[in-house]
Amino acid sequence: MRRRIRTEIERKIMKLEITECKESDVETIGKELTSYNRSKVPFTQDIPFIKMNYKIEENGKVIAGIISVLYCWNCLFIDLLFVEEKYRNQGYGKALLQKVEYEAKKQKCHLIHLDTFDFQAKEFYMKNGFEVFGILDDCPKGHRRYYLKKSLEK
Repeated sequence: MRRRIRTEIERKIMKLEITECKESDVETIGKELTSYNRSKVPFTQDIPFIKMNYKIEENGKVIAGIISVLYCWNCLFIDLLFVEEKYRNQGYGKALLQKVEYEAKKQKCHLIHLDTFDFQAKEFYMKNGFEVFGILDDCPKGHRRYYLKKSLEK
């Protein structure tokens, strides 16, 4: 019986046409998931997604930047933080972290989270108050991906 059900499902899936999304499709998928999420856990923000992206320039060139979003429940996700190599260990990364934390706190943020690889900046984030809450081995192969968080409720 079990094999028969699987076969019927597989036949149905085989008939589906799976195509690449257009930008409007991506927006639709995001809106639908956001709507579902809101139905399960009411949002604590009036605007579900607030971009918090900042940069540091020198002579018109971006030398450091942070890309993050405050989402739905006053949580901040830091997607990217980059400091050009010759400017590292000079406080640029810390300044960017402090900027997004300050702006997020103004929006009543209570939690910041991010991920980084073993060849990136785990120690930097830990020095700035983050703690590891998860590790993914072999991502990429032979390396680790660390998931970190920082509570702003202290």
